[in-house]
Amino acid sequence: MGIRRISREATLQFLYQEDFTLTDDQSFGYDLEERFELFCTLFQVNKKARPYALALLKGISSSIEEIDAEISKAASNWRVSRIAATDRNLLRIAVYEIVYCEKVPAQVAINEVVEIAKKFAGDESPKFINGILDAVLTAQKR
Repeated sequence: MGIRRISREATLQFLYQEDFTLTDDQSFGYDLEERFELFCTLFQVNKKARPYALALLKGISSSIEEIDAEISKAASNWRVSRIAATDRNLLRIAVYEIVYCEKVPAQVAINEVVEIAKKFAGDESPKFINGILDAVLTAQKR
């Protein structure tokens, strides 16, 4: 498994944890580096994977509203808050890479999170995620 895949998995796990630990008065970017370092120590995240994971987390944190808006547009009939936490966070990772990371081909971002979904999410999640991301990609091309 490549370092970037490990980074994306660590990012997913950190985002999932944040869904259940942040209070209403804390934002996602609140002490991000410090919390991520603690997370990496506790869960023994590969040291080579940490920089890209942290870059993803910083990017997602600073653009969360725009990312969620893209997901919302693509996920007709689904509110972002109602999407399963694992699926929602995988979507956030991929949308961030599609929209903001020019060095990551969109198809790579999609394939990576679909593969991670097969490992961490429900049976229907890979298809669901792929469908939403295809819609995001189509909207980006316009």
